[in-house]
Amino acid sequence: MIDLISLLQNLSNGLLIGLVYALIGIGLTLIFSVMSTINFAHGDFVVLGMYIAVVFSQLLGWDPYLSLLVAIPFGFVLGVVVYRTILLRVINESQETSMLVTLGISLVIANILLLTVGSEPQSVYTAYASDTFRVAGVHISVVLVLAGLATAIIAGALYYILHKTEPGRAIRATADNRLGAELIGIDTKQVQSMVMGIGCLLAIAAGVTLIPLLYATPTVTGPLFTLKAFVVVVLGGLGNVRATVAGGLLLGIVEVMGAAYLSSAYREAYGLFVFLLVLLLRPQGLFGRTVARV
Repeated sequence: MIDLISLLQNLSNGLLIGLVYALIGIGLTLIFSVMSTINFAHGDFVVLGMYIAVVFSQLLGWDPYLSLLVAIPFGFVLGVVVYRTILLRVINESQETSMLVTLGISLVIANILLLTVGSEPQSVYTAYASDTFRVAGVHISVVLVLAGLATAIIAGALYYILHKTEPGRAIRATADNRLGAELIGIDTKQVQSMVMGIGCLLAIAAGVTLIPLLYATPTVTGPLFTLKAFVVVVLGGLGNVRATVAGGLLLGIVEVMGAAYLSSAYREAYGLFVFLLVLLLRPQGLFGRTVARV
C-alpha cells in the first residue's frame, strides 16, 4: 500500500523538477515555432549555463542563483550572435541543413567545454543543499523550490513579453505566418534573431537552476538535456509553448514516481517510455500542435 505522505512528497518533487524541464522545453519549442528547425545544441546551452554557475561559484564564491544576473543577458547575446553569424546563412535552406548546423554547434560547444574545464563532473554545493521545510507532513527541498521559483519567474516574464509587448506580437505573427508577417512590415530576420536569443537564454537559465541538483559534464549532459527537451515538447505538442509546460511537469512526475516506486536505476527510461507511448497513440502530442502560444 502506497503511503499518502510519501506519494505527496514524490509528487511535489516531480512537479518542481518538471518546472525546470518545462523551461528547457519552452526555449526549444519557441525556436521551432518561429524558425521551423530543431536546435540540437539546446542541451549544450543548458550545460553552458551549469558551467557559468560553477565558474562564478569557484572564482567569486557566488550563490549559483546569483549568477543568473550574468547568465541571462549572456545567454540572450550568445543566441543572437549564433543566429547572425551561423544560422542566418542557412535559415532558408532545408530543415535537414539547419538541423545539421545546430548539431555542429553542439559538437563545438561540447569540445570547447571539454578543453577548458575538463571531463570531470562538476557541481556547486550550497549551504542549503540538504535543507527542507515541512508542509502538511511533506518535506520539500529548498533547492527544488528555488529552482521552481526561478523557472516560474522566467516563464512569467516570457509570457508577458509574448502577449503584452510589440516584440512579442511580432514573434507570434512570425510563428503563425512568416510571409504574412513580412507583408505587414515585420522584420522576420530580426524576430528570428530575438527568438534564438530568448531560446538560448532559457536554456542557460535552466542550467543555472539545475546545477545545485545535478553534475555537469561537457560531452554527456548536453545530449541528455537535448533529449529531455525533445521529449517535453513532443509530449505537449511540438510548437505549443503553453502545452510544453504541461509536458515538462509530466516528465518530472514520471521520472520521480518511477524512480521512487519502480527502480531508480531506470529513471531516465521512464520518460522515454511515456514519450514512445504518446508517439504511438497521439503523434501530435497530448495537446496538439499550435504556434507561439503560452
